[in-house]
Amino acid sequence: MEAVVALILGTATPGGGFPVYGEAFAATLNAQEPRIRIETRHTQGSAENVPLLESDKLDLGLVAGEVATAALAKPGATLRVITAMYSSPGMFVVRADSPARSIADLKGRPVALGTQGSGLTVLGRSVLQSLGYDLERDIQAITLEKAADGPAMVLDGRAAALWGAGVGWPGFAAVAKAGGRFVAPSPEEVQRILAAQPQLRAMTIPAGSYPGQDAPVHSVGSWSFVLARGTLPEEAAYRLARAVHLSQAPLAARLAQARETTMANTVAAAPRRDLIHPGVQRYLRETGLLGR
Repeated sequence: MEAVVALILGTATPGGGFPVYGEAFAATLNAQEPRIRIETRHTQGSAENVPLLESDKLDLGLVAGEVATAALAKPGATLRVITAMYSSPGMFVVRADSPARSIADLKGRPVALGTQGSGLTVLGRSVLQSLGYDLERDIQAITLEKAADGPAMVLDGRAAALWGAGVGWPGFAAVAKAGGRFVAPSPEEVQRILAAQPQLRAMTIPAGSYPGQDAPVHSVGSWSFVLARGTLPEEAAYRLARAVHLSQAPLAARLAQARETTMANTVAAAPRRDLIHPGVQRYLRETGLLGR
C-alpha cells in the first residue's frame, strides 16, 4: 500500500476568502485522492505564503494574482502553479445609506483596504494608484489586523468602504446582507487601470452573486492560484491535478467561487505554460488539455 503524502496548504487570516476556499479545497481533494492528505494553515496571506513556499516551509499556498505574477516572474523563480483558483474582480462595498456612488466619492474618507499580507490589498492599492490617488494624501487607507474586522468597520461607520474581490467573498457577503452596495471603477476608469497595469484583466461579478446585487458589476482583477514549492515531487503534483479535475463538480457544489477551479482555466490563466508544475503538465497532456 502506497504511503500517504501529507501536504501543508497556507491560506490567510481568518474571515477572508482564502481560509474558506482552502478548507473546501482540502476537504474535497482529500476525499477524492486517498494518497494525499492536505492540511490547511492560517498565514498572513499571499505576501507571506510566497516566502514560506520558497523556503519549503509550506508545500502549497494560496496566492492572489498580482503577488503570484510577481513571484513567478522573479529571476530563477522556483514556485509552480498547481491550479487556478478563481478570478477576482476588485470593488468596494459601502453601507446602503452611504452617499458614495463612485470611487471619487471616497476621496478623503477612511477606507479598509485589507490586511498587510493580502493580495487583495495589493490589488486595491494598484487600482487606486492607477487612477491617480495618493494613498498618503487622498485616501485614508486602513490596514486590517485580520480580514474579519473589515465588515464591522463599515457597518458601524469607522470605515466608509471595504475593498475586496470576487464571488463568495465573506466581507462582501456580510455587508451585502445588511443592505450594502457595491462601488466599482467606471468603464473609463477600467481602461485607465488596464493601461497602467497590463497584468490585470477586465472582469465581471455576475448579477445575483451577493444579496441585493441585481446587476453585474464590471471591474478589473486577476486570477488567484494554488502554488507549490519548487521541490514538490512530480508525482504529488500529478495526483493533485488529477484530484482537482475529478473533483470539479463536488468542489463547485461546496463553494460557489470554486466553480472556476478547473484544469482548463489553469491552462488559460497561467502566465506561461512552463510555470505550471511538471507533474500537472503531465496530467494535462494525458487528458488532452495541454498540447504535447
